[in-house]
Amino acid sequence: MTTNPRSGPLSNLRVIEMGQLIAGPFCGQLLADFGAQVIKIEPPAGGDPMRVWGREKPHGKSLWFPVLARGKQSVTLDLRQPEGQRLARELIAGADVLVENFRPGTMERWNLGYDELSAVNPGLIMVRVSGYGQTGPYAKRAGYGAIGEAMGGLRYVVGDPKSPPSRVGFSIGDTLAATFGCLGALVALHARKTTGRGQIVDSAIYESVLAITENLVTEYASAGYVRERTGSMLPNIAPSNVYPTRDGIDILIAANQDTVFARLCTAMDRPELAQNERYATHGARGANQVELDSLLAEWTATLAAGDLEALLETHSVPAGRIYRAPEMLADPHFAAREAIIRLTHPILGDLAMQNVFPRLSETPGSVHSLGPELGEHNQAILGGLLGLDEAELGRLFRLGVVSASPLPPKQPAEMDAARARGDLLAPSGA
Repeated sequence: MTTNPRSGPLSNLRVIEMGQLIAGPFCGQLLADFGAQVIKIEPPAGGDPMRVWGREKPHGKSLWFPVLARGKQSVTLDLRQPEGQRLARELIAGADVLVENFRPGTMERWNLGYDELSAVNPGLIMVRVSGYGQTGPYAKRAGYGAIGEAMGGLRYVVGDPKSPPSRVGFSIGDTLAATFGCLGALVALHARKTTGRGQIVDSAIYESVLAITENLVTEYASAGYVRERTGSMLPNIAPSNVYPTRDGIDILIAANQDTVFARLCTAMDRPELAQNERYATHGARGANQVELDSLLAEWTATLAAGDLEALLETHSVPAGRIYRAPEMLADPHFAAREAIIRLTHPILGDLAMQNVFPRLSETPGSVHSLGPELGEHNQAILGGLLGLDEAELGRLFRLGVVSASPLPPKQPAEMDAARARGDLLAPSGA
């Protein structure tokens, strides 16, 4: 699974990740992408539920976990047992950042609250991702990403106005909270250079969603305007919508700026539209948005998608197709910038996934390994870093505090051979 040794601008940082699912682990992924040593602590029985979420390959492995846990090391500890808590504290004592996304109060019940941890590691930055934040009347509530998306204002404005509020096709609330958590960690690390002290980064899902809602609150508070669902367009921003073509491929055109709209009119061979008082200004186009969209759709429907794209590109009008994964994998721009990379998993084989973003010119990040097996690094971390010998690891295993370190994973060909010999069960449905 490893492509190259850990390197990058954060390679001098040690991060302990205790989170599960997405909101905490995506923060850990971002830090690992730029070189941080991320030690993921998982429960011995089963580990992070993301190990079984998402689509599976025939070998029963999640196709989500290798991406979300890329660049990390896996250690198993039962944090409900005092022995597991003690070992976690020892690991955290030598860490720069701790990431967790349990319900507020959980870490304190496990004797892993910030006051206790910072007493032995004053420079510790603790990233706490939760649904509602660490304070306030809702803090102790269970809060998944979908609930934060609804409370933060996103769900209400997504979808067709004739239908109930829709969800974005990704766990955007979780990943936003994780991204803001990562930003907070980096800011806190910078502040530590001056103060010498760590601090808590409190990243709430609902507030992370609220942060990207532009002027939604201001519009209502100052003008009494409540944004509604508007489907594929934004009110008063025109033309900026999805338009049909002769061969049934939708093209998104964004020409709402005056100069760009004038170029679009030239491409349509109707330059007079740019001077028409109904369309000449941003405000006029917004007021006549439905009419303008209809006029533009009539024109685009006469052209094949490829011809329309070429014509709009010639006139410098922003436009493009709506991509799915197949289009991304086939696109030359994705290929030229290596936006999608491929790594080899010892069981799943060739895996394609998104690269590390943003791109840094001097100290770029990289994906140096895929998600580890459960407890794969018990020996390296608990034995090598904390100095536990085989006898102690065996004792902890018998107590259920840690899991056994896994054997090296078999290559796909070896798996098939073992299955043919009857050494392994056939995959479900085989």
